[in-house]
Amino acid sequence: MAAENLIAFSVVTGASSGIGRELARIAAEQGSDLIIVSTGPEIETAADELRALGVSVEAVQADLSTPEGVDSLVATVRKTGRPVDALFANAGRGLGKGFLDQDFVEIQKVIDTNVTGTTYLLHQLVGDMRRQGWGRVLITGSIAGLMPGTYQAVYNATKAYIDSFSYALRHELADTGITVTVLMPGATETDFFETADMLDTKVGQAKKDDPAMVAQAGYDAMLRGEGHEVSGFANKLQAMMSRFLSDNRKAEMHKDMAQPLSEKSAH
Repeated sequence: MAAENLIAFSVVTGASSGIGRELARIAAEQGSDLIIVSTGPEIETAADELRALGVSVEAVQADLSTPEGVDSLVATVRKTGRPVDALFANAGRGLGKGFLDQDFVEIQKVIDTNVTGTTYLLHQLVGDMRRQGWGRVLITGSIAGLMPGTYQAVYNATKAYIDSFSYALRHELADTGITVTVLMPGATETDFFETADMLDTKVGQAKKDDPAMVAQAGYDAMLRGEGHEVSGFANKLQAMMSRFLSDNRKAEMHKDMAQPLSEKSAH
């Protein structure tokens, strides 16, 4: 029982910035050693900052949109010989503009990161958790998964997959000693909108949630063993309202938020 309650070793993906970096910080402050992962070299800077909190941190630079990247991470985790107490599957990628105006290579990257890579990683590491008989999993979904994403069609569809998959996995793992929680934030102050080329949108220019607040809400929900956490009152309200709105209405609302402002003015 003590092993189930103690988070001594955590894996955090997408940990070089934003929500992932904040999740890693919270885990480190709670005394958890870490393996942190991201695509770029910034992960080394994040590791140095986290080590200053007095825990062991191993940084892995890997592209989790590829099977090779996931295999590299899983091999690094297993090489430690330590059981993973908490897995934070946070890596994700966004993409704005109209579907037909997007580069298909970039579309494929979103799907491979958010869906294929995340699913493969969970299959490997949660499989290890099942063999050890305990573990906590926090998967970063989004309230975007609750609505058709006009001008973010592929991204929202991938998050609908993640939100749904998380709940299904949670129920498959009932009574195994493993909990699965899906964190469903709204727009958060990270580099997401810049990398998704969405700064020229209403949502891109609007005030956003603090990633530290979002991460703390998700972390606490994971510790409570809850099925999901929608962070922030406004997002909770939006998620609740989505139950009563038609898909057509939600698609129109999303268009207003995500359509490039340059396109709006042209019309």
